[in-house]
Amino acid sequence: MARDSQAALVALNRFGFGARGGASGDFVNAASDPRGFVKAELDRPNGVLLQVPGLLPTPALGEAVFAYQLEVKQARAAAEKAGVPPPVEDTKAQKRGLSLNMAMDMAEPAPAAKVAEGANPAMAAGDTMQPGAMQPNTAAKPAPQPLNIIQKTFRAEALARLQRAVIADCGFAERLVVFWSNHFCISANKGELGRMWAGSFEREAIRPHVLGRFGDMLKAVEQHPAMLFFLDNQQSLGPDSRAGQNRKRGLNENLAREIMELHTLGVGSGYSQEDVTSLARIITGWTFAGRQGKLGQPGSFVFNANAHQPGAQRLLGRVYENDGVAQGEAALADIARHPATAKFIATKFARHFVADDPPPALVARLRDVFVKSDGDLKALATALLDSSEAWQAPLTKMRSPYEFLIATDRLLARIPEDPVRYLGGLNVLGQPLWSPAGPNGFPDSNAAWAAPEGMKLRLDIAAQISSRLADSVDPRDLLELVVADAASSETRHTVERAETRQQALALLLMSPEFQRR
Repeated sequence: MARDSQAALVALNRFGFGARGGASGDFVNAASDPRGFVKAELDRPNGVLLQVPGLLPTPALGEAVFAYQLEVKQARAAAEKAGVPPPVEDTKAQKRGLSLNMAMDMAEPAPAAKVAEGANPAMAAGDTMQPGAMQPNTAAKPAPQPLNIIQKTFRAEALARLQRAVIADCGFAERLVVFWSNHFCISANKGELGRMWAGSFEREAIRPHVLGRFGDMLKAVEQHPAMLFFLDNQQSLGPDSRAGQNRKRGLNENLAREIMELHTLGVGSGYSQEDVTSLARIITGWTFAGRQGKLGQPGSFVFNANAHQPGAQRLLGRVYENDGVAQGEAALADIARHPATAKFIATKFARHFVADDPPPALVARLRDVFVKSDGDLKALATALLDSSEAWQAPLTKMRSPYEFLIATDRLLARIPEDPVRYLGGLNVLGQPLWSPAGPNGFPDSNAAWAAPEGMKLRLDIAAQISSRLADSVDPRDLLELVVADAASSETRHTVERAETRQQALALLLMSPEFQRR
């Protein structure tokens, strides 16, 4: 059974979020048919969608933000007129304090929620934070402010995503969502609209296409209001357009540059600065309707012909006639099929799932599948699972902070009830949800996540979690449940010889079998 156990560990850790504890039987099921266990999620395309009551579409969320901003503006004006200080939202100091408290709350996981058969797990969650006993002195902590609509929405979106990842059989489909969401990343820190739209962007532009065509995902992403806002395309005006001439403003190349550099072709693939400028001209007019809704429903994607640069444009050696929004859609379709895009995506895909330096033969095979299937992402994922390299390569990749926290709750068989503790933990560990430092997303290498300081923070969180669960779990039973005889003798001896259950659980959470994928 040793070989099957090792393959089960690869199936669950490399492609999923790790085995679930309790009576899930994940490890046994994965050991009996490792490839089939992972592939099963690819045969449930609708299972990738996240349709939770209460999670609204982007335009409705946009209208809510516009209404909230107007309300705040009116409140400030009224306060100024009355000569009293306006209401103040969370200060930076308060946010830092809350982040620390939220990280400490990871030490006290909430009890598993009971989910009725056929019910959506996200609806089983409570919305009351259960503070941990071990917290910094709260005497000087500012009093918490009431949550506004933006904070409430962000937390609801986060909770739905966290719960889906924890309850998934294997988690491969959710891992694909995380990969593509990071590839086409936005940042929730880019203003109130960015925070409000972070979850709906993933639900609408990423999830429906994870097992579809890359070209369709590319179009959905670049036309989504969240991406247009994140990379400032609503500010880009064709110099010769009516709006450009009236406002004396010109191009903003942010979106065009990132489409070519980060989303498709990749650096050093042969495109020029003139190509970037040309693509920027082509997608002028791609924007979203504002508060007044002059061009369409507020918060929805619209094409503003008055802002679009007139005339044909040459891009990557091909001429695109001025055909309104279709001009940009045709350009994106061709870029999606470009050989450089196939190579870039195949390399990044293999790097994420297999190794920082992926086997060249695997990259070449994935590239060919991408080209021959016209960017079929289910075919790409299947080719990865069918490759021998993906199963034979050592488990050397370090789990990201998000993967670590999800794997921990799966191990302990606990469904998240409050996103605050996870958001705080992710902030402390350096991977704040939907908030990378730049448009290139979070790093995907051991150098980023295996640094000493990061590992120390993981150990702190593991120790805090263990201190709360010493009397309710047996780490030796958990080891058998989620690793079985795939555990190294060193890990087994370390856990078995620990002085206390608390120490044993912390050591299990920090073991190579748990930390690496």
